[in-house]
Amino acid sequence: MSTRFSVQRGITLIEQIMFMLIVSVGVVGLISALSTITKSSADPMRTKQMVAIAEGLLNEILHQPFTWCDPDDPAAPTAQSYAGCADPQNTGTHGAGESRLAGTFDNVEDYGGYAATDIADAAGNNAMSGYDARVAITPVGTALGLVDNRAALSVTVTVTHGSESFALTGYRFRYAPRY
Repeated sequence: MSTRFSVQRGITLIEQIMFMLIVSVGVVGLISALSTITKSSADPMRTKQMVAIAEGLLNEILHQPFTWCDPDDPAAPTAQSYAGCADPQNTGTHGAGESRLAGTFDNVEDYGGYAATDIADAAGNNAMSGYDARVAITPVGTALGLVDNRAALSVTVTVTHGSESFALTGYRFRYAPRY
C-alpha cells in the first residue's frame, strides 16, 4: 500500500491575525492623514462667497465714471484737466456725506479707502455676516507708460472672512472728458 501525504494549502490563523493587524494600522494612518487634510483645507463655499463679493464690488467700481471732475461738477463732461474743474476728483477718497449704500459714490475714486464690515446688500440688509471688504486705489499711470500717473488706477478689492482672505485687482483708465 502506498501512503500519500496530502499537502495542505492556505494560511494559518497566526498569519491571518498578522495580516489584519498590518492592514488595520495602515487604514488608521490613512484616515488620520485624510482627517488632517480635510481640517486644513479651505471651505469651498466660503471661497466662492469671497470671490463673488470681490467680483461684484470690483465690477461696481470699474463701471463708475473716471473723470477729471466730480461728476456733479458742471464742467465734468468737458474738462481736460483738474484745472478745468470747480470740484476736482483727485483725492482718492469719497467726499463728506457720500455713501456707497446711499448711491452717492459717483466716481471711481470715491471708493478709495472704502471698508465694509458684514457685507450689506443694496437695501442695507446684512447679507454676508462675517465677511469684510476693503478697497485700495493706487495711481499707476506712469508704471503703465502714461505721462500722467493719475491717468490709470489700480483698484484692489480684498475680502476677508476670519483668517482667510481673497484679493482681486482691476485697472481703470481715464478717458476724460468722456465718462
